[in-house]
Amino acid sequence: MADRTEPASAPSEMRRARWRYIGPGIVVAATGVGAGDLVATLLAGSKFGYTLLWAAVVGCVVKVALAEAVGRWHLATGRTLFEGWRSLGGWTSGYFAVYVVVWGFVYGATAMSSSALPLVALFPDGPDLKTWGILTGLAGLAFVWFNRYAVFEKVMTVLVGVMFVVVVYVAVRVGPRAGDAFAGLWPSLPDDSLLYTLGLIGGVGGTITMAAYGYWVNAKGWTDIGWLKVMRLDNRVAYLATGVFVVAMLLVGAELLHAANIALDSGGNGLVDLGDVLEERYGTATAKLFLVGFFATSVTSLIGVWHGVSLLFADFVENVRGGRGGRGGAGAGDGSAREVAAGSRERSLPFRAYLLWLTFPPMTLLWLDEPFAIVIAYGVLGAFFMPFLALTLVWLLNTDRTPREWRNGVLSNVLLTVSGGLFIVLCVQQIRDLPW
Repeated sequence: MADRTEPASAPSEMRRARWRYIGPGIVVAATGVGAGDLVATLLAGSKFGYTLLWAAVVGCVVKVALAEAVGRWHLATGRTLFEGWRSLGGWTSGYFAVYVVVWGFVYGATAMSSSALPLVALFPDGPDLKTWGILTGLAGLAFVWFNRYAVFEKVMTVLVGVMFVVVVYVAVRVGPRAGDAFAGLWPSLPDDSLLYTLGLIGGVGGTITMAAYGYWVNAKGWTDIGWLKVMRLDNRVAYLATGVFVVAMLLVGAELLHAANIALDSGGNGLVDLGDVLEERYGTATAKLFLVGFFATSVTSLIGVWHGVSLLFADFVENVRGGRGGRGGAGAGDGSAREVAAGSRERSLPFRAYLLWLTFPPMTLLWLDEPFAIVIAYGVLGAFFMPFLALTLVWLLNTDRTPREWRNGVLSNVLLTVSGGLFIVLCVQQIRDLPW
């Protein structure tokens, strides 16, 4: 990342206690880690033990680089990420428009189902999966609709605390072997482990919500380059916590599943299966506690997407209507105006329209098998988004769209380019695996 000293325009009390300001990084990291990511990490641990631990660590470094680049663009240029994309040509708007509509339709159902699964397991005599899914979707809609970023961040932070404590507790409970864990930090590739390795590096915590980080940074009130050090600390602390979280899940997979040769289902059902294994081994209390952590993980992804991607959509509509986002200069912009704009998006018609799109149309998929064409479109568009994000950031942050002193350094360019290449490989593999 660009190693420069930013102007001291942020409050002096912030410079004395930057850690008190962290928040947006926690939000983006928690939103990006969902039930599917936890199962992928568990499966990697169950198949290869501690061997791929290094890949989880490398994955967090990649996400730090991506989120730092997004945040630096917003702070250094005075422009949103979508304005940057539009400066690259009209093709970006066309791609985003198709992506955000199809992705939101399928993801809405996925998030509601994922949040419902632990509730069904916790309350077996209660409503069925579809009913719980609808209730969680409506609750997420109401929460984001009636609250602003400050409340949203506080609730996300509490849920992240629950996730973190529960998963680390379970990892300690299963008794990981420290020697084997440290050995797993040395890079190695067992037979048939390449795709699991790439998935751990590129998949866990990497979604469209990484693009929302800059919007959350602005909503926090960080509106110019004087907040750069705070943003970087926020980002690093968040992904350090994510790294511990992901490593803990991999240790659970390695110690509890790999050693006993226990197989899990893919998707959220795999976490319910793990709850059953924990109940058999460690008692009902540990199993129930894990299901609470599973619910917190799923809900952070749900409300994080409901809020963050709706901000992206609102900015997309603003740009298309107003024709903003030309090549132009990249000044620092008016910080107070940007903070007001970030707040007004949460009350805008496009923001709320996309909230409704994420909530109500996807409910139909809770009853129906996902239509084949939708599954294909969702898989293709989703696979292409992370390469799109990484490589457009390289483009934006190495040209005159960004002030010279805040452009990428060598380290940023290497990390973003490598991650872009990694995401392309994952994209090709995901497309190959689709049910054509």
